[in-house]
Amino acid sequence: MIVDIITIFPEMFNDFLSTSIVKRAIEDGRLTVNLHDLREYSHNKHRNIDDTPYGGGTGMLMAFPPFYDVITKLKKENSKVIYLSPQGKLLDQPKVFEIAKYEHLILICGHYEGIDERVLNFVDLEISIGDYILTGGELAVMVLVDAVTRLIPGVITEESVMEDSLTDGLLKYPQYTKPRTYKGFGVPEVLLSGHHEEINKWRKRESLKATLTKRPDLLEKKSLTDAELEIIKSIKDK
Repeated sequence: MIVDIITIFPEMFNDFLSTSIVKRAIEDGRLTVNLHDLREYSHNKHRNIDDTPYGGGTGMLMAFPPFYDVITKLKKENSKVIYLSPQGKLLDQPKVFEIAKYEHLILICGHYEGIDERVLNFVDLEISIGDYILTGGELAVMVLVDAVTRLIPGVITEESVMEDSLTDGLLKYPQYTKPRTYKGFGVPEVLLSGHHEEINKWRKRESLKATLTKRPDLLEKKSLTDAELEIIKSIKDK
């Protein structure tokens, strides 16, 4: 996958791109990330990329011409242009799976009071990472790149991907590691039994229980099987 990031703060990505799974994906040749400083496409000697909004209002808007120039330079037939914005569709795991299938992403980091509306003529997807406001789009872009990178084939094992929270629309079951007990806090006996069928049943129940307790809204979106509905009923009846 090739990712082109349009930003006015390319230096913010230095540590992000040289750390953890993203770094490994780049080193393995599975991910290529290019940073493009929007100021390099400014139309004046002061490298300004913002101006006051027509009609008045507070703050500054990012101007259209620099975006037009950089997007038209980068965009190819297989490109998807994504603008990270609080007005976009809320990012969730199914959307991450969809985006991870694209070969080339062009990601736009907004700033100030937003961008000139004309830029949206070149945007394929407008994505929000949550109902809150950040100073700029760089952190949101990092979130998207990190989430997508994990799904690029070969970056992590397929088994790890499929066992992640939200992959099947549910939260993940509780997990434990050594020691078996510490300061009176132990591990559920079923996990020590070696009985894989019982362990899987426990994990399914605990996954449904965690989702019901912490994110019941997820259950409203998921097509539950009769067995899962029965488990939820038993949890509620307890």
